[in-house]
Amino acid sequence: SPAGRARRGEPGGESPAGRARRAAPQLPRALPGTPQPRARRQLPPAPPQVRGAEGEAGDAEDPALQPAAKKVKLELKERKEKKHKVDEDEIQKMQILVSSFSEEQLNRYEMYRRSAFPKAAIKRLIQSITGTSVSQNVVIAMSGISKVFVGEVVEEALDVCEKWGELPPLQPKHMREAVRRLKSRGQIPNSKYKKIIFH
Repeated sequence: SPAGRARRGEPGGESPAGRARRAAPQLPRALPGTPQPRARRQLPPAPPQVRGAEGEAGDAEDPALQPAAKKVKLELKERKEKKHKVDEDEIQKMQILVSSFSEEQLNRYEMYRRSAFPKAAIKRLIQSITGTSVSQNVVIAMSGISKVFVGEVVEEALDVCEKWGELPPLQPKHMREAVRRLKSRGQIPNSKYKKIIFH
């Protein structure tokens, strides 16, 4: 049969597949050592990007799409400019106020600006109360707070002196009355002071 002749290799028993392979042109084999071309790897298609009606221009102008670092930088810049503007306004107002002082008021203001508590004494007082060492920033802050507190007491003592029909200089009785009034209004925190409700 034709199948048997094909298995035995006889000329009359060649199959159609064998005749097709013989008729196809033979490609030259690659020389040894020649690099073989690699098959290109196909990348998956990129997902479609959804854009609004304004397109890329709208994306660039939308602040919500800006990087977080850029937004923080812009916020810091705006805050710095605002603070600088407020400082300039405060300086201008202070210059106007000082220019309207009389000679006596100007001398008092200069003495107020120059006065300060010794930081070594403030540091010793804080350490004696807390029992721990404090930093220099804490000492500076407490010195400023103490200066403001003394200014409030002196201002109240001047009002007491005026209401009593007396003239400066201030006396200890004026200072004691000023402290008593500030305590009664709750402007001096003191745990030992108890407000008397019933007389």
